[in-house]
Amino acid sequence: MSADFWAGYLSGAIGIVIGNPLDLLKTRLQAGDTGVHATSLQSWGSTFDKAGTLVRGATAPILGYGALNALLFVSYNRTLLFLQESPSAPSSLTKTFAAGAIGGLATFVVSAPTELLKCRAQVASSTAPTSTASIARAVLRADGLRGFYHGGTVTAIRDSIGYGFYFAGYELSKRVFDSAFPRPPAAPGDGTNAGTGISGQEIAKVLLCGGFAGIITWASIFPLDVVKTRVQTRVRGPPETRGLLGRRPEAGAWAVFGEMYRTEGVAVFYRGLGICSLRAFVVNAVQWAVYEWMMRVFQGRAVASGNIKVG
Repeated sequence: MSADFWAGYLSGAIGIVIGNPLDLLKTRLQAGDTGVHATSLQSWGSTFDKAGTLVRGATAPILGYGALNALLFVSYNRTLLFLQESPSAPSSLTKTFAAGAIGGLATFVVSAPTELLKCRAQVASSTAPTSTASIARAVLRADGLRGFYHGGTVTAIRDSIGYGFYFAGYELSKRVFDSAFPRPPAAPGDGTNAGTGISGQEIAKVLLCGGFAGIITWASIFPLDVVKTRVQTRVRGPPETRGLLGRRPEAGAWAVFGEMYRTEGVAVFYRGLGICSLRAFVVNAVQWAVYEWMMRVFQGRAVASGNIKVG
């Protein structure tokens, strides 16, 4: 496996562990939980009423987003390499966006079922099954394998657009940071970490630019994400067994979008954006820091031993 695969996998899994409590609140706000209000401390307390609630719905993302992030970074890096005229030439933001969009689309096979299981676990009541395994069995009984891809089209569109902005936003943020804070020539005692070769300024750049990239991403796709959440968490009829693939789920994204607009207005498409932005900054700052650090570690080992292929 390549270095970017493992760096992507580990950074994705760590990011989910850190961001799951806020993601839980975001999902409940988007799903139309009238008992949850982003500005109410009491609602925060009721949402996280038990310690287990903090990790509700986290099993699927931890497993799924590790694989998703690995697939994302591998697809992005290979696509960007293909689009570049020269490997040593700086990438244009247009090509960076295109590579990110293609990488995001490539994650569909993992992203759609992972999102569905996560969202259903997060909005489940305390009396309903909330484990990933129990929800997966319920989906399989009701709709077959096709049920795991309920809301898949809007998920694919969201991921393609979102990851285009994600990588382009990160690259743009780094360029702005470097322009505003030029890096001075290395000197003894300049604060560089001797173990990793990373200066304090470089660490700050990765954290800030990763966080801003996360906010840019979610701001660009948030209405799509709200529709996706509503589609995937919609209460269904009683389970029916219809063969391996099962029936085609009803209530597509367009129908849900129209219903939301008619009954709740434009504001519903931005419900939970504040919580999401906070989560996006923290999670993506950490994810990019872990990814960049792991890439340095793996590349260093590859040079030393030749046992790891660097993507």
